[in-house]
Amino acid sequence: MIFKRFFIGLLWRIVLIIILSTALAYCLVQIYLANTDAIYWLIAVLLFGVIFYRGVNLFYYTNATNRKLTRFFDSIQYDDFSIKFSSDNTFGKSFQGLNKQFNKVLEAFRKIRAENEASLHLVNTIIQNVQTGLLLYDQYGRIELSNSAACKLLGFYRLKNITELKANHLELADKLMVTEEKHFLYQGLNGIQLSVNIVAIRLGGQIKNLVSLQNIQSEMQQKEVEAWQNLTRVLRHEIMNSLTPILSLIGTMKHIVDTELPATANDNGAKGDLQEALQTLETRGIGMINFVDGYRSFTSIPAPSFAEVNMEPLILQIMNLLQPEMVVANIFLTVENKAVDQLIQADAEQLSMVLINLVKNAKEALEHTVNGTIDIKSFAQNQFLFIEITDNGPGIEPEALEDIFIPFFTTKENGSGIGLSLSRQIVQQHGGTIKVFSKPGKGSRFVVQLKIKVVPNTTANAYV
Repeated sequence: MIFKRFFIGLLWRIVLIIILSTALAYCLVQIYLANTDAIYWLIAVLLFGVIFYRGVNLFYYTNATNRKLTRFFDSIQYDDFSIKFSSDNTFGKSFQGLNKQFNKVLEAFRKIRAENEASLHLVNTIIQNVQTGLLLYDQYGRIELSNSAACKLLGFYRLKNITELKANHLELADKLMVTEEKHFLYQGLNGIQLSVNIVAIRLGGQIKNLVSLQNIQSEMQQKEVEAWQNLTRVLRHEIMNSLTPILSLIGTMKHIVDTELPATANDNGAKGDLQEALQTLETRGIGMINFVDGYRSFTSIPAPSFAEVNMEPLILQIMNLLQPEMVVANIFLTVENKAVDQLIQADAEQLSMVLINLVKNAKEALEHTVNGTIDIKSFAQNQFLFIEITDNGPGIEPEALEDIFIPFFTTKENGSGIGLSLSRQIVQQHGGTIKVFSKPGKGSRFVVQLKIKVVPNTTANAYV
């Protein structure tokens, strides 16, 4: 190109306009002197048009930088960083330097936006995958952020406003909207225990509330079991310490009565009565020791020996073991396994003990039920394995339902109240939970929840 410099391009445009203006002036003078000559009129009109065109061209040429600045700021305003400034690099080093700086600034904005998007994606991924439920809402109750854990804990698919919680969690909704408490405990309708923490933050000049929901049910159950274990351990220790010397004294007294206290004709059977009383005391004392010693299993359960366990054959084995008892009791036992080939890390012996205990409890509950049935169902959902044991018995009264896992609590005449407590303790040591659902006259359903062992997908990783 001939014009490689901005000032050269500007110079020839100005010179051309001056030459054209001079020619136009000459034509106008000739028209003034000889106004009948039409050729000068035509030339003057053409020159005026060319001068106007060249003037407009000069205006746009000299305002190229302003247009460039406008495009630059528009790209920043509308987050359009795909623009490249290079079309006027031929105008000289000053234009090349300006374009280079514009492109550097836009590239910096591109990197910042990419980093912000990556950070936002990371934060959103963390928020959606943490086990703590999170809710962010404004003063009108509009929920601006909620993660999957919060929806799962509260039993909703999606939340748009705090008022939607009133359908299932009226007390919680009221507290979130009007309470001044920053931390409180909440128990849902399904028995779940939540620790609720509220933090007020200022965003964009507005006050918003960030709520964290932590499921502390398993922790509370663990603390409850530990408390009962400590109490049982202390009671057992004190009772054993008291009964042992008493039994020793009873044995000494029996020896004295048997060997050193002669029977006389006029004792009216007093020696025999004394021997019988001492024998009764000894028998009851030994029975009490055996009874108290039987609770040792609750306070000293061995740690699980974890291994890979497939629950399908384990459940079938339990069914085959208990089937003869069910036939004798005229109870129909069924198994529905929808968790085929699902592996868990567990102690097979301890889990068998839990499931056998639950099935036997259901069997005892069906003692006076006609056409009794027990259904064992297993299925997998959200990386968890669920085992349900359901019966069609008389159900459990609401007041007893709250205490059913408390040690020593029982509704049976000859029950010890240890079976369900021991079962819950075993399940907790496996990192799971056990729940009961029952209504009087509608049977009972025990649900054991355990984590599924995640097997790495080596085939998928090979293509990454």
